[in-house]
Amino acid sequence: MKALRALRTLSSKPRKTPLNPTFFHRFYAAQPQEDDSSHTPSLSDSENGSDSVFDSTHYDIPTISSDSKPKIPQKLTWNTKYRSKADELIDQKKKPDDLIFKNSSLAKKLLEAAVCLPSDDEDEEDEEEVVKEEDQKALSVGIIGAPNAGKSALTNYMVGTKVAAVSRKTNTTTHEVLGVMTKGDTQICFFDTPGLTLSNRGCPYKDFKVRVESAWSSVNLYDVLIVIFDVHRHLTRPDARVIGLIKRMGALAHPIQKRVLCMNKVDLVEKKKDLLTVAEQFKDLPGYERHFMISGLKGSGVKDLTQYLMDQAVKRSWEEDPFILTEEVMKNISLEVVRERLLDHVHQEIPYGIEHRLMDWKELRDGSLRIEQHLITPKLSQRKILVGKKGCKIGRIGMEANEELRSIFKRDVHLILQVRLK
Repeated sequence: MKALRALRTLSSKPRKTPLNPTFFHRFYAAQPQEDDSSHTPSLSDSENGSDSVFDSTHYDIPTISSDSKPKIPQKLTWNTKYRSKADELIDQKKKPDDLIFKNSSLAKKLLEAAVCLPSDDEDEEDEEEVVKEEDQKALSVGIIGAPNAGKSALTNYMVGTKVAAVSRKTNTTTHEVLGVMTKGDTQICFFDTPGLTLSNRGCPYKDFKVRVESAWSSVNLYDVLIVIFDVHRHLTRPDARVIGLIKRMGALAHPIQKRVLCMNKVDLVEKKKDLLTVAEQFKDLPGYERHFMISGLKGSGVKDLTQYLMDQAVKRSWEEDPFILTEEVMKNISLEVVRERLLDHVHQEIPYGIEHRLMDWKELRDGSLRIEQHLITPKLSQRKILVGKKGCKIGRIGMEANEELRSIFKRDVHLILQVRLK
């Protein structure tokens, strides 16, 4: 009997039902999946699956210009006891007739002053706000220096918004980036260039081929050239190539172009007396008209540099509209923001080998922007690293970039990032 009962127990043991992999895919995926029972997995799905696509429309992001229902104000609750006491005090302390007359006359004069026509002086001030073309001043400023010297951070601080990617990694800037600052009748165009170095022989070291060659070829095209270097790193770990670059650019005075030397990242130097030692080291170079100690990230000393550049502006018409952010500039900003987040979350040589393309740019009827960018990797292993487990890494990059673009453009942004093989 015991053997028969054991046999029945084994035969009646329930079978484990296989778990649905789609359930775990939905639970951990960075992008929601649609129900498709007829779909069967294939090799192409594993290589270019839905995990490699980030779409901000699949996430609950509060809209900037949303027509939300107005909040119903709460009704004020009054204590009848205190309200009656207040009414009694107001009735007892009525103003005399002469005080009422003074208050009414004063209110009448204030009303007349508010509705009267503006004076001639005010008209002249309003006219001065619109700068005529013959009164406009402009200046083109190029910013060069070794990799990771703080060129992009200085450009962003000068312009007042992010136009260039900033990262702790070297060679963040891959092409020339334009930033425009307009104050009064003066417009200054800043050109952020890729990092430049010199080889040990003193010749231009062309490590990134075309991008560095174009940066060297455009050095003499600017009205003012800013040569910037990391003074904190110079004090701790001096580099002979950076010193050679500074001496090469300041060896001879340029007949047309004015050059200035900026010692950046002074906020990281604990002993400020060391800055004077560095200034003494490069004071005898005739090519530099001025020396500045600045912090492009914190803004220390940037005010003096800005005033110097404003004084160097020449009379010519502005090249950029100061009131309108052009579509081309917005496209470049979107690429730079995504690239900055890419460098923050993907390490080693992977972000430098990715081909970054802007595939689509649309302004929708509600005023929002639809931006689609593709990240093309040469290897399948690099694609897997960029996508992350169940799309977590590309999802994080997309969410952070989408949030920053919304704050820059002051409108809703629908960002789509797709990772695919070359």
